Amino acid sequence: MSGVRTPENALGVRIEPWSEEGLELLRRINTPEMKRHVGGPETEEQVLARHRRYLGALDGRMFRVLLPGGEAVGTVGYWARVWRGEAVYESGWNVLPSHQGRGVAAAAVAAVLHRARAEGRHRYLHAFPSVDNPASNALCRRAGFVLLGECDFPYPPGSGRTMRSNDWRLDLAARTDAPGGGPEGSAAGRADGC
Repeated sequence: MSGVRTPENALGVRIEPWSEEGLELLRRINTPEMKRHVGGPETEEQVLARHRRYLGALDGRMFRVLLPGGEAVGTVGYWARVWRGEAVYESGWNVLPSHQGRGVAAAAVAAVLHRARAEGRHRYLHAFPSVDNPASNALCRRAGFVLLGECDFPYPPGSGRTMRSNDWRLDLAARTDAPGGGPEGSAAGRADGC
């Protein structure tokens, strides 16, 4: 996937494949403010385990979000999973508070969508932000995802706990020039809950 060029954006934001340099970024993200919608900060052991998973690419791709000068200000990625009996991609992102509200996350998500489309392994990409996370839910809508409804989403993985989330889905096979990213951009694409 390293040969896939991501679309240019006005901010000059780029994504770079996960590397050892990402560990310090994970530690900077692991704060009560950044983790309030996902159950709070992780232990150092959990952060190290997450870093190892990201290095292994989770059957997908994890990236650091970089500003034009090379400063790492967030994470973004996608990975394979089975959701409701179907093989799909899941996506997630974080941007440090000092860089939120500036379009950085939107540019990073656009770059990840471009890569997932180019890879072409799964038709749908889902995002599961907490119902109480207005910024991530708004970003899903702006990026062309369609809200399928609320669900109890298992998080953190393997914990046996769930978090109340919105299930957003984007059709990677749809034309990208159509409103909402393609045919799903209409209300007809909605479903009742997860």
